[in-house]
Amino acid sequence: MIKPNDNKLKRLSYYNIPKIFLILVIVWFAITFIILPTITIITSSFYDGSAFSFNAFKKVLNSKRAMLAIKHSLITGVVLMFTTTIVGITQVLLTEYFDLKFSKIFRIAYMIPLVFTGVILNNGYLYVYGKNGILTGLLLKIFPNLNLNWFTGAFAVLFVMTFGCTHQYMIFFRNAINSIDNELIDSAKNLGSSQFQILFKVVMPIVKPTLITLIIITFQTGLISFAAPLMVGGKSFQTISPLILTFANRPNSRDIAAVLSLVLSVFQILLLAFMTWNESKGNYMSVSNSNKKLKKQKIHNPVAKVIIYLVAIILLIIQALPAVMVIISSFLDTQALSRNIISIEHFTLQNYKNVLVDSSNLDPLLRSFLFSGIAAVGSVLLMLLLVRLVMKSKSNKIIKSLEYFYYIPWLVPSILIALGYMMVYDRPRFLLFNQSVIGSQWILVIAYAVTVIPSTLRYLKSAYYNFNTNLEEASQNLGASSLRTFFHIVLPAVLPTALALCALNFNSNLAEYNMSAFLYPPGSETIGIIITQNSSSVATIDSKAVNMVYSVLLMLINSLVIYFVYGRGLKFSNKQSGFLEKNSRY
Repeated sequence: MIKPNDNKLKRLSYYNIPKIFLILVIVWFAITFIILPTITIITSSFYDGSAFSFNAFKKVLNSKRAMLAIKHSLITGVVLMFTTTIVGITQVLLTEYFDLKFSKIFRIAYMIPLVFTGVILNNGYLYVYGKNGILTGLLLKIFPNLNLNWFTGAFAVLFVMTFGCTHQYMIFFRNAINSIDNELIDSAKNLGSSQFQILFKVVMPIVKPTLITLIIITFQTGLISFAAPLMVGGKSFQTISPLILTFANRPNSRDIAAVLSLVLSVFQILLLAFMTWNESKGNYMSVSNSNKKLKKQKIHNPVAKVIIYLVAIILLIIQALPAVMVIISSFLDTQALSRNIISIEHFTLQNYKNVLVDSSNLDPLLRSFLFSGIAAVGSVLLMLLLVRLVMKSKSNKIIKSLEYFYYIPWLVPSILIALGYMMVYDRPRFLLFNQSVIGSQWILVIAYAVTVIPSTLRYLKSAYYNFNTNLEEASQNLGASSLRTFFHIVLPAVLPTALALCALNFNSNLAEYNMSAFLYPPGSETIGIIITQNSSSVATIDSKAVNMVYSVLLMLINSLVIYFVYGRGLKFSNKQSGFLEKNSRY
């Protein structure tokens, strides 16, 4: 006979076993793939193998190459704060604030960096402006003495990143402009203010908080830039991230790589602290109780109108030219590509056949599909469980503190964690069940998941907060188990958010390069690695043709994901879909 206390103990044990197992998995993942690699980098920066030491820091301070890289990273971040902000604000004003003809065409062109990003963006700019680029070939006919390497170094990096990062403004700043109450502008007009005064004294102060956040993000993007300095920077303009990769591949120099990674982390933490402080000030301006939709402003001055249209067209050409040329060139044969000829006579589908039929070209694409897909779904599932656990254990401070460990990848650059994997798990370890990351493909899936975990956690938690808990309580009062309540009540409520995050996480990691450059095993290259290798000046025409096809396929996939999340693919309510504006990584 079972006593009442025994029944209670039995039910309690059945309830606790899955929960305890879940907690152990979450703790193990955080320690193994986030905490330990980060701590290893920090400790290795102050440890020379025998005792506490600053030798690694002295090596960095005495290394002209390392100090120059830090300088270049700071220059990149500071310059982009001005150039990207000016271009980004201009593009938004041209498409959303001023009443221009063909504004939809301008908007599409300015949105191109949303789908034409990362390594494929840099590859496109190289194809147009590089040593063997189309524009370089045309310029040579006009200027025979032109330096073939004119598009390299600091100018090339800043040019590519300036126009590659403006999509952040086309998302966040555009929404801020569209949310302005038109009554404020009408009131300013009635008081006799000019368009110039309205723009700078009414409009800009309202969107100031958003603008400051974007400026900080832009500086951060320039500081940790990787693909652009590596592909178009040349030997004359190296930044911190590519140099970390160089030192990481030399076992005797990994302490220097660790220190440089720590430098990036310090900058990252300072920027996050500043952003948090700025948001806490809460300097939002609201002086109108109406909600009148912003009406586009007509330009009455004919000279100003000509100048504005001219600027709009120039920006359209700069933004659209690389992507358009890549798409067109993907259908040209190798003879036309080698001679920079664009003609219908050289039109072919052979390049696509070479990629989609040849396994050596198709495998990297499929591998990236598989890795990014598993990482996208895995990160969302893990964070769904973590958020559920935290929300159901609000009184338990130990369980609640688990989520803070998963925000660490927001505080440190991804290459620091990748370097940590190399340093900690370069041999079989107990935490990895006697496995090593060297020569292993599965570590890329983990790495991809770790990079998107913080944002996934944040937005899933927001979705949980928006969920009506009365529905869950009603389900349990009707006798449904916790598991059944979760699958039939809670999960459907957060499913749109989870699906959207899966799509965005997949999109962001599909052509990932930063962590892949550290961790990919030879013979198992991902699409980002292949595109970068094929972009070198010594690459064959066939390789460049393959790159064109890769770029078009990735743009198509990115466009479908953007449509799925932002367009009509999922009909979210405004409240449910507002969180999706986070997808702005360069």
